[in-house]
Amino acid sequence: MRRAVRWGIPVVLVLLILAYGLISFLIASGVTKAERKDQEDNPAAHGLEFEEVTFLSRKGDVNLGGWYIADNEDGPTLIFVHGIGSNRSDNDAVELAARLVERGFDVLLFDLRAHGTSGGDQVTGGQFERLDALGAFDFLVERGVQPEDIGLLGFSMGAGTSLLAAADEPEIRALVVDSPYARATELIAQETARKTIFPQWVVPVFIPTTRLMAHRLFGIDLGFLVPEGAAAKLSYPILVIHGTADTRIPTEHGERVYAAAPAGSEIWIVPGVDHVDAFKEYPDEYVDRLTGYFEERLDVPVGLSNTP
Repeated sequence: MRRAVRWGIPVVLVLLILAYGLISFLIASGVTKAERKDQEDNPAAHGLEFEEVTFLSRKGDVNLGGWYIADNEDGPTLIFVHGIGSNRSDNDAVELAARLVERGFDVLLFDLRAHGTSGGDQVTGGQFERLDALGAFDFLVERGVQPEDIGLLGFSMGAGTSLLAAADEPEIRALVVDSPYARATELIAQETARKTIFPQWVVPVFIPTTRLMAHRLFGIDLGFLVPEGAAAKLSYPILVIHGTADTRIPTEHGERVYAAAPAGSEIWIVPGVDHVDAFKEYPDEYVDRLTGYFEERLDVPVGLSNTP
């Protein structure tokens, strides 16, 4: 009996350690899984002329697909950056693009890596996606658009991605973020419960090893994914949008991003609105707020905007 106990305890400990490591690995790999959706809309359905385009991520490892709507000669251009499990046409993005084109903007909608028609098979929470957004920026510059005429509009993970991208690229001077996260590690439990079999309450126990495995196995530094820190590095005001009924990313995250952003930044807390639903619920005010911000930041030529 004593011998069994003496040998049994180490065996149990080893099994527990192996189980802990396995669960940490499953969590780390689970939150990096890509979710692809078919496009649910396109610019032609809104009477817009557009170009199917492809370009490389600034990282140079993934080919990205998109739609370039260039209806306004010499007009500023907005890059849409969608969220995780979404694509360039999701969440009424094309309808929003059409409304902004009417206001004098050109628009580039594209699929992030591992989404839509773009290459890649791994989601990184914004670390490498920020280089996709910068690849879109580089594409526009190569097409002759002046850097000071390019703005970013990010949604959900794309909002965090846009903040990280803007902090890396000083030539970007205008940014609107809709439903951003402030720090990725605070959302791991929720995303794990959504993508794996593990309940949200158990995940925090495995976070330390999950962070290590995410870095060693997938090259993802969870400590880097801090958009509120990126906001603090910017030298110009931004516009933050967040709904009070957001069930995916708590409103507090948007408030923290706003608090960290430069002086002069604005925040629109939208009452009763769920995740990235502000445009859906308040389309006219949404477009007016975006137009007002981007007109000021991107120096829209006089007479180009149709703002009332």
